[in-house]
Amino acid sequence: MADEKELSEVEHIKIASHGLRGKIGEAVETQAEEFNEDDRQLIKFHGMYQQKDRDRRKDENGDFIENPTSFMIRGRIPGGRLSAEQYLVWDELGDKFAGGALRLTTRQSIQMHTIRLRDLKPIMQAVDKVNLSTMGACGDVVRNVTQAINPWGKKDLQLLDDVAQVLSDHFKYKTKAYAEIWLGEKQLNPEVDDPIYGKTYLPRKFKIGVTLAGINSIDIYTNDMGFAATLDSSGKIDGYFVFAGGGLGMTHNKPETYPRAADLLGWIWEKDLISVSEGIVTSHRDFGDRTNRKHARLKYVLAEKGVEWFRSEVEKRSGAKFDTKKPLPKWEIPNYLGWTLSEDGTYALGFHTLSGRIKDFPDKPLKTALKEVISTFKIGVQITPDQDLILLGIKKEDKENLEKVLQKHNIDPTSPKRLYDRALACPALPTCGLALTESERTFPQLLEGIQKVLDKLELNDRAPLVRMTGCPNGCARPYSAEVGIVGQQAGGKYSLFFGGNPEGTKVGDYVAKKVPFADIPGQLEKAFTVWKSEGNPGESFGSFVERYTVTKFRDLLGSM
Repeated sequence: MADEKELSEVEHIKIASHGLRGKIGEAVETQAEEFNEDDRQLIKFHGMYQQKDRDRRKDENGDFIENPTSFMIRGRIPGGRLSAEQYLVWDELGDKFAGGALRLTTRQSIQMHTIRLRDLKPIMQAVDKVNLSTMGACGDVVRNVTQAINPWGKKDLQLLDDVAQVLSDHFKYKTKAYAEIWLGEKQLNPEVDDPIYGKTYLPRKFKIGVTLAGINSIDIYTNDMGFAATLDSSGKIDGYFVFAGGGLGMTHNKPETYPRAADLLGWIWEKDLISVSEGIVTSHRDFGDRTNRKHARLKYVLAEKGVEWFRSEVEKRSGAKFDTKKPLPKWEIPNYLGWTLSEDGTYALGFHTLSGRIKDFPDKPLKTALKEVISTFKIGVQITPDQDLILLGIKKEDKENLEKVLQKHNIDPTSPKRLYDRALACPALPTCGLALTESERTFPQLLEGIQKVLDKLELNDRAPLVRMTGCPNGCARPYSAEVGIVGQQAGGKYSLFFGGNPEGTKVGDYVAKKVPFADIPGQLEKAFTVWKSEGNPGESFGSFVERYTVTKFRDLLGSM
């Protein structure tokens, strides 16, 4: 670890936190309006962020007044898997405390926004009653573990349920601060030295994804650590391809920060899963930069020390040996939208929800419709890493009646066109304090503009993967998209990134900077026109960018 004098401010806050307690409990018990500066960092470990609604509003006299402090709270939901009962609890909490809205995240979780401090505790307790929590959903720890989707009810994919759960449980922090503050348990261990995290936890957040080798429905290369399971002749997991060092956050005009695709470390036997995962996590703990949070992710350790060094370090810590010769299967991205017949004879419905916002829109009461079908037909749910819902376990005899419920509420679960299928946007304004520009609220307008370009150029059959964020932190994974649109400057100016691919195996680079929102479709039309005229038949935009080069696109788009 760095000299204590050189540590970042957040590191000092963690050291002095008394096991992530700080003065959080005092603020909760006194029903304060907000937490103090130090506790704003600590509450992240409990699954929330303190925020302000950045939209200006007027009082009855027409004077601008400051919006009250509010909170975003996020669930720890391994693999995004929810029973009907668990989903309906979140639905009820959204109505009661979050203005009638839920938001599906790119890590298969649920967020609620505009929560008041006094309402945090009842939310935590309600979630706990259905065997879920918000513990470690944010903060410098292992966060929600993502998992390959399974609308087909395949037995091999079901094997991942236990893997995701085991990893999630193994990396929960050991201090009882969460249970004491939110669930009313008596103080038992105020100064636990966590066997994995120590007293300062990790240098930054840590993300894990789990899938089967060959199926990349989780964007595995964007994770700090990923496991792609392989199967033996009897259909059981015999081992894993292990990935490390992915991550997407960066800062504009600071080339020392960058998005990065994970490296393949090699293949391990199934028995080594926990020891290897601990080896990777503790390597981040010990070698991650604790002096500069913008340089603290695991990806920088891999980039600067090298894959060979990192592989050797993990082998030393775990006692396992990586097989670097075993060939990795080709990746595929299965389509899950629409109706799917599962192996057990039930049906699944892949439900497209642009940007993951679940609420009752004008003439489209989406939240009400989902509540009715899930409660009426007692069906489970899996949230996808693309901010969609998969409704699971629908009986054959209920399929027609479920469709009638959706029709009654004017809800169409299908995606409008291919462009929309895997398109992502982060919340950005008005709630995110880091947002430089709009994202979710203007994303439908942007997609309409891009769709017109695709229609004009007759490219709908290979519409590119498009993702948008309001800042460069990359929460909607823009850098691994074929077209990434990243907020750069207040007033609605964005950087454009090209070079990701549909398979999610690489990240792109900027091709234009400070592009006004209204000019984005026009800039993309220039790029897509070259793609159509010089691309090979059926070639994806990502593949074409790799051949044509980012440098040529910078010249074409007049990059600054």
